[in-house]
Amino acid sequence: MASNLGSRSGRPAGRTLWALLAAIILVPLLVFTGAAAVSYRNQFADASERLQRFLDVVHEHAVKVFETHELAAGQVNAMLDQLGDESIIAQQEPLNAKLKLLIERLPQVGAIWVLDETGHPLLSSNFVPAPRNLDLSDRAYFTVHRDGRIGPGATYISEILQGRANPGVRFFQLTKRRDRAGRFAGVIAVSIRPDYFENFYQQAARSGFDAVGLIRADGSILARYPPREDMKLRLSPTSGLMRAVVKTPDAGNYETVSDVDGVERLMAYRRLPGESVYLTVGVDRARILANWRASLATHMIYGVPATLGLGVLALVAMRRTRREADALARLAAETLHRAEIEEQLRHSQKMEAIGQLTGGIAHDFNNLLQIAIGSLDILKRRLPNGDPRSRDLVESALDGMTRAASLTQRLLAYARRQPLDPKTVDVNHLVQNVSELLRSTLGETVRIETVLAGGLWPAYVDANQLESAIVNLAVNARDAMPHGGRLTVETGNAHLDDSYTEQNPDVMPGQYVLVSITDTGTGMTPEVIAKAFEPFFTTKPAGQGTGLGLSQVYGFVKQSGGHVKIYSETGSGTAVKLYLPRRYGHEALGEIHHDRVPAPAAANSAAILVVEDEDGVRHFVCGALRDLGYRVVEASSGRQALELLRTHPEVGLLLSDVVMPEMNGRDLADLALAQYPELRVMFMTGYTRNAIVHNGVLDPQMRLISKPFTVTQLAAKVKEAFGEELAEAPAAARSLVPDGPLRILVVDDEPLVSLGLVDLLEGEGHAVIEASSAQEAIDRLTHENFDVVVTDHTMPGMTGSELARVIRSRWPGVGIVLSSGHVDLPGADIARLPRLDKPYRVDQVRKAVDQAICRH
Repeated sequence: MASNLGSRSGRPAGRTLWALLAAIILVPLLVFTGAAAVSYRNQFADASERLQRFLDVVHEHAVKVFETHELAAGQVNAMLDQLGDESIIAQQEPLNAKLKLLIERLPQVGAIWVLDETGHPLLSSNFVPAPRNLDLSDRAYFTVHRDGRIGPGATYISEILQGRANPGVRFFQLTKRRDRAGRFAGVIAVSIRPDYFENFYQQAARSGFDAVGLIRADGSILARYPPREDMKLRLSPTSGLMRAVVKTPDAGNYETVSDVDGVERLMAYRRLPGESVYLTVGVDRARILANWRASLATHMIYGVPATLGLGVLALVAMRRTRREADALARLAAETLHRAEIEEQLRHSQKMEAIGQLTGGIAHDFNNLLQIAIGSLDILKRRLPNGDPRSRDLVESALDGMTRAASLTQRLLAYARRQPLDPKTVDVNHLVQNVSELLRSTLGETVRIETVLAGGLWPAYVDANQLESAIVNLAVNARDAMPHGGRLTVETGNAHLDDSYTEQNPDVMPGQYVLVSITDTGTGMTPEVIAKAFEPFFTTKPAGQGTGLGLSQVYGFVKQSGGHVKIYSETGSGTAVKLYLPRRYGHEALGEIHHDRVPAPAAANSAAILVVEDEDGVRHFVCGALRDLGYRVVEASSGRQALELLRTHPEVGLLLSDVVMPEMNGRDLADLALAQYPELRVMFMTGYTRNAIVHNGVLDPQMRLISKPFTVTQLAAKVKEAFGEELAEAPAAARSLVPDGPLRILVVDDEPLVSLGLVDLLEGEGHAVIEASSAQEAIDRLTHENFDVVVTDHTMPGMTGSELARVIRSRWPGVGIVLSSGHVDLPGADIARLPRLDKPYRVDQVRKAVDQAICRH
């Protein structure tokens, strides 16, 4: 009851606080908006008023300057009034001195010229004598007076002109001369410097204005501040000034984007009395707005803190009413988060405990199983066919040993410590193959359907483990359908986005290949789904299941970098979805090799060196290999194996255990390959943590047979190690290795890369020749002898891989090294060549060259 009362009494208070908060915000906002609008209008009105005052100053200055020019022209006219052209020419020196004295007091005047009626100079303040051969009759300022296109006594102001007698730009103010009869006798031209006006405008503009111009009525710009190197000489007819003059010819205001520099300004203009010239002044509109914002900031300094203070008080009151509820919500979220973290920690600890337990016993236990299974397998092969009772006993014992080995492998799979050998896999092809196996395994009561997606991406997984996972899931589905039903195996491309991975934090977003196994069985409850992947958890009756099937699937998928999800409802069936990592790039698709009947070894096969510290295992392996027809040399330690390699050059395959005292199998292999690069290596082990397996994945080019194994499995692996070819004794190969420096051909289309490799090889004492393309390399090989060719893979035209095939066909005695930037090489024959991955060091170059010459 108290809670309800509190809730009811809190609602009006809450609404009142919200209303108060709204008033605190809205009322000052409305007042501020109105004040801002008034301030905006006042700023522009004030700017217009200041523009007019500034225009008064520069206009008065221009009027006085041009009046001064008229007075100067009048003095010159009076000086020459009683003189004819011949007299002026005859008295040039004293007249020139008077003109110079006159313009010394006028800094804006560059020169004064007197032209005769034909447009030729009679007198000049800058030249004695005046250049009579200079013809200025084509100038507009001359023709306008000569042709009478200007009123009597009027002056004419020209546009900006480039001087013909003097360099530089200027404009002219001209007055007509008349003879004693009143006829046209020429003009008096006052040359005016535009920079005089620009300097004055620059000083005047310091009062807050950024544009002043002296412009003729036709748009010609006589002077302007600020000046521009790329400034236009004439305004376009559509410019702001030209359009304003059409409406009000004498004076006015306008806003425009400047036709000269593109700046938006508030402008004012006024015409000079008696002249077709205008003064314009302007202020940047952005400056007016900046002043307006500055004035608003002054008001905000006082108004905003007060408004914020009131708002904060209202918010504090509102938050206080909700603080307790928020604290409870945070506590609940923290409790849930802690529970999730603790669950993840428990799961991680359980995984680590199982891994340590399994890893601790796997090696010794698998060695014991290997002795038992190997011995029983050999015994089975040697039993006479007429003793079925003994054969049945051996079969039963083998079956029990195999189930024990399977139990260990499943524990390793769940703990994600089984060695995987991932390859690029066509999942559609794999599902088609395994579906045939399932039809014979699951029985006639289960109808199997496959739905294979078109354009399916390749997956990067261990194909054999994926096949086992599908079979495990299919068997579980069959057990969930005791009266029969439908099993659907479906493939597809899947993209797991961020929203999915937020709900499932154990998977990264990205592209995956989906394999879905769906049944129409009894389904699972949520409680069963939560425990389905735990080891030894099963809903089957005692003796009908180990509880490791789904655990093995889960461990394999997670170790492969994928994701597994169960969707199920009681009575509606179950769908298990495997999200496998997509393989990018191109690579030959892997195939699953099942056990076959072992074939005998070839008569000229190379010998096999077996290294195993466990006597029972070593005796079984050596006996099995001898039964298969191989020559065998055995060693009980790594050091003994190295000694035997030196005394038995016929050894072609090193078959070594991984976990051994003093020197493990990986270290032994590294030392052996350093001395005999052509030697084949295969490891056998019951548990490998990091020697040849990293993060649960086999190191590249590593061969592995997991203990315990049968004679059939051993035969297949050995044959695979020899590449299903006759393994010639490596001693013959080693005898062909040339001594001393080599002749090496370096093929690369990148000169800088080629130069660096040549330096490395020459530093090793070799003679090196360069070729920039595959065709050039073939030409050199045709006419010269080389021991080794080092070629880049990616080149225009013929690639390095294609060049390698040509060399192996035409010059089989030449060693080949492929250099690349970590790209997939096409074809198994090319992939077996020595390889240099850029960037490389000198020891890597040396090793690759040694491997290349040891192959031939």
